[in-house]
Amino acid sequence: MGGKGTSDLTGFAKNPKAKIAFLCDVDDRMAVKSKENFPDAKYYKDFRVMLDKEASGIDAVSVSTADHTHAVAAMAAMERGKHVYVQKPLTHDIYEARMLTEAAKKYKVVTQMGNQYASADHVRTAKEWVDAKLIGDVTSVQVWTNRPVWPQGIATPSGKFDVPSELDWNLWLGPAKYIDYNPAYLPFNWRGWWPFGTGALGDMGCHIMDAAFRILPIDYPSEVECSTTTAWEGFFKEANYMDSCPSSSIIHLKFPRKDGKGDIKLTWMDGGLLPKRPDELLPDEQMGSWDGGYIFEGTKGKLMGNYNSAPVLLPSKRMKEVNLPKQTIPRIVGAENGHYTEWVEACTKGYGNMQLSSSFDYAGPFTEAVLMGNLAIRSYMMKTDNKYLGRKKLLWDAKNMKITNFDEANAFVRSNYRQGW
Repeated sequence: MGGKGTSDLTGFAKNPKAKIAFLCDVDDRMAVKSKENFPDAKYYKDFRVMLDKEASGIDAVSVSTADHTHAVAAMAAMERGKHVYVQKPLTHDIYEARMLTEAAKKYKVVTQMGNQYASADHVRTAKEWVDAKLIGDVTSVQVWTNRPVWPQGIATPSGKFDVPSELDWNLWLGPAKYIDYNPAYLPFNWRGWWPFGTGALGDMGCHIMDAAFRILPIDYPSEVECSTTTAWEGFFKEANYMDSCPSSSIIHLKFPRKDGKGDIKLTWMDGGLLPKRPDELLPDEQMGSWDGGYIFEGTKGKLMGNYNSAPVLLPSKRMKEVNLPKQTIPRIVGAENGHYTEWVEACTKGYGNMQLSSSFDYAGPFTEAVLMGNLAIRSYMMKTDNKYLGRKKLLWDAKNMKITNFDEANAFVRSNYRQGW
């Protein structure tokens, strides 16, 4: 109900067909604003209790928890036939994403991942330009972000702290291994810790990489490799660095084209790292926006954009030289809030009666590919017999969700849940 949950609830409530009837949060401090916004809604702390007691009164559920609880909350709702909206990234690990994708089909519920800019005009414009072959056949994509803007690459916090009376710490941990409460994790900085978050990639990958997946004929990668900042190499010397995501990383993914016409390479950079400026970009022209961007490289040119800004052909003078194609893809009415509105509308119409921007049949495979980057990072930092294993290219069998050339990396495909979860 707090943080992103506050804005999510506000977004749904703008549609008169949506009634916010029940609220749930493990932390009363984070619930204050939403309780004020929806004073008639009944309040719970445990979503499992809420779903059991109020099953007949709930049509749909929005999940805005920390990443590690996305899948268990969403699955509990879907098993009860409830439509679900789940914040990005869809899940905390690859296996969970596959399970939610399959569950959406099994239970025939309306689904949407909360990468709200997937409903904006910009990505549809970019797709029309790429489909019109304005840059030829795309061969590679560069994607980057300024995240993290929270602590990463640091030692696991220590010290003994009393749990605030308003917080149910055990419930907040949910399926994660039990550890003592520490204020370093809440309410926002959990993103930088592997047991709870998915780092910079999980925060922004489902926004900025959406253009590549929505436009290009790709789904699952065949291989991945990475490198991270040396600032994180304290991990190799001290085990207490093991839980922290790196302060910056570079990830290289290769995707076989679904049309069988070769491969597309995608490179992700975070922590302020940037790809080389394209030669077509003038010295004073900005590359991307303040929080990131993407560049598609094709056989006949390049295209630059971001999740929240209009695309541009490179060199930018082509914008005046080229006949831009007419709109062929329907737009979602209402810009950013349209992502919420279209899900509410789809819930009222029922499963299969309305196409959504980020339903799980799209968002599930997309999330799996995004989280492949984190699998590479975590395996990169592994140690065996007190020796760091170094950089490897990991080969991925998407059908069986398995790394085929480095079995130790498969430990990060699927999380181990705490008993009872």
